[in-house]
This record gives sequence, structure tokens and C-alpha cells, in this order.
Amino acid sequence: LRGRSVGIFGMGRIGLAIARRLEAFGLPIAYHNRRQVEGLSYEYHGTLKGLAEAVDTLISVAPGGASTEKAVNAEILSVLGPNGVFVNIGRGSTVDEAALAAALANGTIAAAGLDVFADEPNVPPALLAAPNTSLLPHVGSASEHTRRAMADLCVDNLISWFSQGRALTPVPETEKVKARS
Repeated sequence: LRGRSVGIFGMGRIGLAIARRLEAFGLPIAYHNRRQVEGLSYEYHGTLKGLAEAVDTLISVAPGGASTEKAVNAEILSVLGPNGVFVNIGRGSTVDEAALAAALANGTIAAAGLDVFADEPNVPPALLAAPNTSLLPHVGSASEHTRRAMADLCVDNLISWFSQGRALTPVPETEKVKARS
């Protein structure tokens, strides 16, 4: 990691947890998110392209959906550059996998690490064949500890919703939803 700079696409809870862990390595950290997060000391980039131009390691933890579909495309990979490393632990739909396979094959970027794919469990053959990739079958959160914590948080959110009318960990799309009385 020495001498590298990291960009995080998606600064939610997971993105923030990754950034905090990376601080221990003394790396410069920047991010792109649908909106700037108040109180963060990390450099904010208003566009994904701007983020990719500024870093050499791009970690995607962005959510899926229409606004992020194939956001990591040939243009983004091109500006990440020949020393660039792309890691996706968010959603497979955020990546143009054909463009990624081409970028890996022709040296547009150096390497990729992928835990998610657009059409799981199917992985594009070009990515399977790429020697400069590390592929995992969507197991990034598959530890017993993490799954237990996820279950506990789900229950805690339900209890909070039905007792106080709000979730403990709301997502922006549900902030205006009101609990039934």
C-alpha cells in the first residue's frame, strides 16, 4: 500500500469503516458520494471521474440502482490509469463488466479484486480468465460474526421502528417514511 492513494465510491457506513481502517496505513483517502458527508476530513470529489483521476486505488461500495448502474465504465477505468487497482465489494451492477475485462486485458488498469458481479452467480468468462484479477463469490460479509451482527441490527431496527417510529440505521430513501400509529 505504500505510496498509493485510495478513493472510495460510496461513503456510507461500509465506506466509512474502510476509510477509517485505511487511515492506519497513512494513505491519502478521497471519496465520491451522491452528496458530500459533513464532518469528514477526506477529500470529496463531486464526480466519480474526478475521484478516479485523483487516486490509483478505487474501492466501490456504492449501492445498486439506476443512478449507479455501470457507473464504473471505460472512461472511469481509463482515468484510473495503468497503475490503477479497482476493487468492488458494493454491487455488481455498478460496473460495466465488459469494459472492466477489456481494461484488465489491455493494461488500461493494473488489477481488480471483485466480490460482486452483475449476474451472480455467473461471472463473465473474460473476468474468470484474467490473470490480474482476484475473484470471490460474494462472501465479503460471510463471517459468522458479521452475519450475527446483521441479524441483531435488523431486529434492533424493527424494535426501534415499532417503538419510536424511526429506524436506528435509516437509508436516505426511507427518511420520509412514517411509522403507522
